[in-house]
Amino acid sequence: YSYSCTEGENRQLWSSGHHLKSCRDVAFSQDGQKLFTVSKDKSVHILTVEEGRLETRFPKAHSSALNCVLPIDNHVFATGDDSGALKVWDLRKGDAILEAHQQEEYISAMAVDGNGKILLTASGDGTLGVFNVKRRRFELLSEPQNGDLTSVVLLKRGKKVACGSSEGTIYLFNWDGFGAASDRFALRAESIDCMVPITDNIVCVGSLDGVIRAVNILPNRVLGCVGQHLGEPIEQLAVAPGGQLLASCAHDQKVKFWDVSALGGLVVDDYRKKKKKGGPLRALSSKAAGSGADFFADLRDEAEPEAATGSDSD
Repeated sequence: YSYSCTEGENRQLWSSGHHLKSCRDVAFSQDGQKLFTVSKDKSVHILTVEEGRLETRFPKAHSSALNCVLPIDNHVFATGDDSGALKVWDLRKGDAILEAHQQEEYISAMAVDGNGKILLTASGDGTLGVFNVKRRRFELLSEPQNGDLTSVVLLKRGKKVACGSSEGTIYLFNWDGFGAASDRFALRAESIDCMVPITDNIVCVGSLDGVIRAVNILPNRVLGCVGQHLGEPIEQLAVAPGGQLLASCAHDQKVKFWDVSALGGLVVDDYRKKKKKGGPLRALSSKAAGSGADFFADLRDEAEPEAATGSDSD
């Protein structure tokens, strides 16, 4: 799709029916010229972004249904499947350069460091897997956390890793300490189904209750509501280049765009202000309030940050 903020300007550019079963994940290549898609039919397809032409196809890429894909650079990408298997592929060789099966449940999400060297995999068995792409080897597995790990992002200039879980908890790991979580932060949300970094300190999380929350990491605070799909579980979040817009899709068959440009200017004080229990979740934009206060009546958060002036103490 080509999207626009002008009414009636959104339009479909092309569609592809190459996969035989449901398409589980899509990702743009680093240069934005190609689109990687993985499917329940166990295949990986690489399409051109401009016209949707199928360029490369790996028909039986894994022995189980594929669940996620992550381009690492212009030639290398990683795939994870329902059984916990990971493969890293090199398009120049046309084959996998790393195969590992260290996790017992589906690979839900992946992330890579800025050098394209260390690959992190979140799994339904509650573990975070660490793999060295350059040396083509498995490094270590974290101890299992409660619930499925559903997402993994890098924060604090790569010094911290945050994982979302199906229990509604964010687990934090130090970059050199993946064995055990260094901190945890329970949101008053049913689950964390997807998570994207907005700044070095702030992530947006999508949940089963249809609310997109902005969360500051260290100090851990729920900043408020960025937007919502009323009562519909949120499947995926993505940030547009430049970090001004957040896109969300949910079970209501809609893609919505939210303005998150103001989040970068929020400063979160270490001091936690005492607040009465039962206050509504703060709306961070005029559109975030949705259908009015009654919808947010059951969204409770104990602490609301003070938008203080000054510099972040990170």
